Amino acid sequence: MEVEQTVLPGIGLRHEFTTRSGRRIGIVSHRTGRRDLVIYDADDPDRACETVKLNDEEADTLVELLGAPRIVQRLNALHRDVEGLVSLQLPIPSGSPYAGRPMGDAQVRTRTGASIVAVVRSGQVVASPGPEFRLAGEDIVVVVGSPESTAAVADIFSHG
Repeated sequence: MEVEQTVLPGIGLRHEFTTRSGRRIGIVSHRTGRRDLVIYDADDPDRACETVKLNDEEADTLVELLGAPRIVQRLNALHRDVEGLVSLQLPIPSGSPYAGRPMGDAQVRTRTGASIVAVVRSGQVVASPGPEFRLAGEDIVVVVGSPESTAAVADIFSHG
């Protein structure tokens, strides 16, 4: 998909793209940090028919809602394309020895060879969390690896 970027002097940046159905959608990123979601008129692509002003929290929520399903879709596509590779969504039990601790304490990659590619918490996705990311009970950890290595990760988070 082609995204057009336009510098708006004194304001910030505008990114726009056209959907397959022909609708223009844009995001204006203001220097102040505010974001505007802009839907352009179907008959006049230069006229905005709707503008929604988003604060940081609202913009983050929109990104998470749109991004989480895409991450899962991409992992599923990767799984289909690479034989022997699986992706699992593993819940962190409330009583896990790693609940409340930095993710790096589990040493998942070193111990199993699998990789944690995302953590879903309360419907929000943290993509590529670092070792300092603190896990919480009820988090969903997205793990990629072989069937054996991902099963080993599930065991680590359940039993230590």
